[in-house]
Amino acid sequence: MKMFPMILQRLLLPAALMILAGAAASAQVPAIGQAKGEKKYVPYRIARGDTIAVVVFDEPNLTAGGKRVDSARGTITMPLITEVRVVGMTILEAQAEIEKAYRDGRFLRNPQVTITVEGYAPRVVIVSGKVNNPGRHELPPDTETTIMDIIFKAGGFSETAKATAVRVTRTMPDGTLKVHDLDVDSALKGRTKATTGDAAFVLQPDDVIWVPERMI
Repeated sequence: MKMFPMILQRLLLPAALMILAGAAASAQVPAIGQAKGEKKYVPYRIARGDTIAVVVFDEPNLTAGGKRVDSARGTITMPLITEVRVVGMTILEAQAEIEKAYRDGRFLRNPQVTITVEGYAPRVVIVSGKVNNPGRHELPPDTETTIMDIIFKAGGFSETAKATAVRVTRTMPDGTLKVHDLDVDSALKGRTKATTGDAAFVLQPDDVIWVPERMI
């Protein structure tokens, strides 16, 4: 009779181990509905040509709508503090910038500013060079668009494209130009290189993308 429990343990132990292993494996499987590659939400950034309304709490003389962001300087004009640069800022950042200007100018002790976007300027990038559909392509206002996304929208690389040397020229808020050279080809083809993350480079409005021709 004493042998029976020992035999039972030997029979049950492997089954128990299998159950535990299965539970551990299932814990590592992503839940259904967790889609890979979902677009990341990003806060809206004020663009050149946007029209915004600025409300200064309890200061009706300083409150105004129809403020168009200057296309050249990226600024708006406000009473007392004249020009304030807001291009490239989130709504919260722009509100804080205007509040700071009123405090620093000693016009208001504790200003409270609220900004709303009344009209969105077209958010476009320009794609030129060796792609199948060059031209202007629109960016959504509240999700990230990568260089790989826009190359697909431009019909993909042409047969003679040098996809390892895609150039993005960006106009910074202060008007200067910044150039990014990206190896998009390595990421698309799954090559293990330090630059494979280049295909995930996030574009901004007014970026100019140039795809050069490779030497044959």
